[in-house]
Amino acid sequence: MLEQENLIFHPITMDDRDWINEKLKEDNLGACEYTFANNFIWAGVYGVQVGKIHDCGVIRYREQMNYKYSFPFGNGDKKSVIELLKGICGAHGHRLGIYPVDENDRLKLIEWFPGEFEITPDRDRFDYVYSVEKLSSLRGKKLHGKRNHIARFMDDGDWSYEKMSEDNITECRKMAQEWISMRSDKWNDEMEQEIGVLDVAFAHFKELNLKGGVLYKNGKIVAFTIGEQLNSDTFVVHFEKAFPDLQGAYPMINQQFVLHEAQQFAYVNREEDTGDLGLRKAKLSYYPDVLFKKYDAVESHVVFASERDREDVAGIWHNCFEDDIPYIKLFMENRFRNDNMLVIHEDGHPVSMASFLPVQITINGEKKHARYVYAVATLPAYRKKGYAAEILRHAAKKYEAPLILQPSDKEMHRYYEQQGFEEAFCESPCWIFNRGCTKRANMSDSQCNCLKAAENTMNEPKLSGMLGQWMISCANEKEYKAVRDSFFEREGYVEWDEEALAYAIKENAFCNGQTLLLSKDTACGVIQKAVLMYRVEGNRLHVMETTLEEKAVQDILPELLEATGTLLAYAGNMGGMILLPDRLKSWNYRDGYLGLTLG
Repeated sequence: MLEQENLIFHPITMDDRDWINEKLKEDNLGACEYTFANNFIWAGVYGVQVGKIHDCGVIRYREQMNYKYSFPFGNGDKKSVIELLKGICGAHGHRLGIYPVDENDRLKLIEWFPGEFEITPDRDRFDYVYSVEKLSSLRGKKLHGKRNHIARFMDDGDWSYEKMSEDNITECRKMAQEWISMRSDKWNDEMEQEIGVLDVAFAHFKELNLKGGVLYKNGKIVAFTIGEQLNSDTFVVHFEKAFPDLQGAYPMINQQFVLHEAQQFAYVNREEDTGDLGLRKAKLSYYPDVLFKKYDAVESHVVFASERDREDVAGIWHNCFEDDIPYIKLFMENRFRNDNMLVIHEDGHPVSMASFLPVQITINGEKKHARYVYAVATLPAYRKKGYAAEILRHAAKKYEAPLILQPSDKEMHRYYEQQGFEEAFCESPCWIFNRGCTKRANMSDSQCNCLKAAENTMNEPKLSGMLGQWMISCANEKEYKAVRDSFFEREGYVEWDEEALAYAIKENAFCNGQTLLLSKDTACGVIQKAVLMYRVEGNRLHVMETTLEEKAVQDILPELLEATGTLLAYAGNMGGMILLPDRLKSWNYRDGYLGLTLG
């Protein structure tokens, strides 16, 4: 196998240009990495090698200590290529890694190798794709600022544009060096690599069939850009440099280059932002028509559940939690994504699962990305194999972020302790209120379970108008989030985004609940706002979450009980648990707020 590998792959050279371009043309790919020139100019940085396998082209490159492989391109047998690559990597004791994987390739991997590849979208490497018409005309209110910057650049009229050629490349090199000197305070290894790659592009400009544009101001080069044809309808821009202190230079070279070099295409791919927030803001400011998704695929026993797994996942859920199918369907339609539920396959289908929903948590005064762990389950026939624990370990390593959960009972609390989770959120006493008195107590598990199991009354009328001194209306996710964040924000606060809160409101309504926005005028003329989420469970009213102070709750509960036809109200916060990555192990604050636990 190793000898065969050495016969297949060799360092990329100019001799590979024609056959690689032909194979790429057969697939008409949209990711910016799929041009011969792009791989040739970056070869020194990533050790790029290429090979022909089963009438397909494959590009491989160094990533840390191992090789990563492109998805096979061309009209050959792609599945057989991947099987061969799995064998090559296995002979080295490595797992096959494939990048970039586009949406079509993702679906092929799932079809050909179900349960064998973890396929993760990489937002930092999504390509920004714009219509040529948009970048040429800059029409509309959203791009008004770009037009203003261009107008300022053109103010004195002494500017010009010309194609890049052997006559002006030397001056472009000088401009690049001057550009470097202006950014010396921000210089880093990535910039150094890019300048080296730019030198390769300059040196082989004609051989690589690159296109370039040069912008002059007062007879001096102030900006240039380089790109090439990507596929039948898309042009790709590889480099764009402009003096940052010259207003309008960047939008001007951007527009002029497209006007002169890309009019025969429908789209322009301006590559990724690599996670640079400044670059992301700049690229988003042109309002891309498409964020071209690219995935990273790695052989793995733990993989993301795909669209093909939805029925199996619903079966695990129903079997383990006994929830009704309509309830499971509600979650799957609103919160299931191809990158937030991890599963393990056995016998050709998923048998163990857990969702990892994105949240934020305040740690040492800073908001940190975290994952809320939800619906951890394994089919009974496949238990005692450590699958759930394996999924949790995999997630902890993958996300390198806090994992948060709320155990369903004491037994599960002990299980999660064994997996390294610790208590992290305050557990407030449950309270019970009826029309005669208010009781405070720590309810037993059996009491809580009885309350939770109470039969729902699905025809309960919804409140509207007034509740005590409060004007009430149905809260939407935006209003709920604003009030919730303002009230609960503190160290250890778990913050849901609007998408999650929209589902929480919808799930609450499905369970015969209502989510209210309450408002009233205060003595100083300020409008006070609060939220109240409750659901009716038989003759009981369960307060899921509220930002009302205790006295305000007690004041409105008699009226709320009467309006909902219930006899008793109750609430309680069970607290939760957290698994911290090593870099956050020193965090010792445990009195946070978890609150809503359905993502």
